[in-house]
Amino acid sequence: MTQVPAYPTVGDPGGTPAGEGSYSRLGERRAYAAPYESLTFGLVTRAGRELTVTLAAQPVFDLDRSTPVSRRIRRSVRHRGGESALAALGRRTLEPVDLKRIDLQTLNHGLDLLHLGPQDTGVLPAFWRTVASSRGRFALLCSELHGSVPGNLLVEVMGGLEQAPPEMIDESIGHFETAALGVVLHVAPDPGLVRRLAGVRARCLAIDFAGVAHDGPREWQSAQDLIAAARQTCNQVLLLNLRPDRGLAAQAAGATHAVFAGMEAITV
Repeated sequence: MTQVPAYPTVGDPGGTPAGEGSYSRLGERRAYAAPYESLTFGLVTRAGRELTVTLAAQPVFDLDRSTPVSRRIRRSVRHRGGESALAALGRRTLEPVDLKRIDLQTLNHGLDLLHLGPQDTGVLPAFWRTVASSRGRFALLCSELHGSVPGNLLVEVMGGLEQAPPEMIDESIGHFETAALGVVLHVAPDPGLVRRLAGVRARCLAIDFAGVAHDGPREWQSAQDLIAAARQTCNQVLLLNLRPDRGLAAQAAGATHAVFAGMEAITV
């Protein structure tokens, strides 16, 4: 695989945090509509638990251009039978070997959804516990997919970054950078937790706005401060589950990309 360019492949909008008046743009709308596909597969854990994993390839929009420029795999993992089935087994957490298997299966199935061409970029999730482990990194990098995938891949690392030392994060993701894979860090929506990642060599920071209030002017001010902190930490900022009518204001606040809420999947 050739060297992965900085995310996104179509360039950096280069926006700066907005000053006064940015909220006035919230009423402006652009067309952020694009269909996406999803699929579901099953997996049995080391402890015998049955899991259902759903993947959806959502379009990632360049906020400066209002155009989808790549696709991101959103992943949800559920226990079959719900919480009662989980409690009956007496073990409520997944083991590292389970997380690694989920990541490897996500690579296999996720590439089918991404439909990457030579000039395309796709984003695939991986658990921090997999990336932090030398065996986990080896399994990902030595997968049969490595070196034979058209286009470029970015690994979105999530789950547990808030407790990990920044120097450990930097060292771990450095292995992917040297292997020509880019890294996106999925961070909690907290300015302090975002700022502690300053100096970590990630291509992009991803923040889930599903739990961030961003409706009225006062709420948007706090959301804008969060975006500004992320942009000061990293040149690329991806907002997930952003309301479509907040796209222009998010771009003015410093966000570069977004996956918008409310898009319907095509199940395959």
